[in-house]
Amino acid sequence: MKTESNPTVNDQAAIVDAYDPLLALIRKRHSSRGEFNPDRSISKPILARILEAARWAPTPNNMQNFQIVVVDDPKTLTLIGALSAEMSEAYLKENYALLSASEAELRVRKIGTLAGIYPRAWVDPEAWNPTSDYRSQLTYLGKTLLQPKVLFVVLYDSSSRAPGSEGDTLGFMGLGCVMENMWLTAESLGLGMHILTVFADSPVEAEVRRVLKIEPQMKIAFACGLGYPAYPTVEDLRVRRDLDDFVHDNAFRQQNVSWSLELNKSLE
Repeated sequence: MKTESNPTVNDQAAIVDAYDPLLALIRKRHSSRGEFNPDRSISKPILARILEAARWAPTPNNMQNFQIVVVDDPKTLTLIGALSAEMSEAYLKENYALLSASEAELRVRKIGTLAGIYPRAWVDPEAWNPTSDYRSQLTYLGKTLLQPKVLFVVLYDSSSRAPGSEGDTLGFMGLGCVMENMWLTAESLGLGMHILTVFADSPVEAEVRRVLKIEPQMKIAFACGLGYPAYPTVEDLRVRRDLDDFVHDNAFRQQNVSWSLELNKSLE
């Protein structure tokens, strides 16, 4: 099994997790990139628990500006999976800048992901050429969906926004809270979850809107595929910045406290 960081950091994480189950769940949460088990369904009561977590997500002014379409009909899932969803070159270029070629490089950078977790066409600039033999890796949505048993499509009313929030930045923060609540709950229930932001892309969104009969004022924020993993999870290297890399004391760029040390003290 691959490790998350050096042994010292891993030992510290294990100690923290033993004392704090919530932090343990937060650390364990991950994006499922493997296939889902096609023979194992998700019961309605389990789905209801995830939806209940979404219901209690904090939103600006308690507007609760979201709706969730639960897609579990096999024919509808197949129809959505057959939609064309080629990755944009802009996304591929920006994602490429966050990739590390090796675990050693990723440990040093502390941000981004390993290039090896993506299809070759995502990480090879030469493959982005429309005539490339690898272009077919980006052509339909089914390759991204990973054959989920259930798809949640999260919508928001674009005609409404949080008070005093130009561009509805606060509203989008609320949608992020909805996502995190669902994700943590799914993780706690042993379910894999994969976020699909491609649904918010205009060409894909238009087709999904048609299939799901979504009203004009409603926009797709994101979708997430859910299922039980087909194979045991193999942990790829996951990194995070140290606390002292992003925490400032009383003024920006001012650091008088070692928060990593304070974390250790909280366990004593």
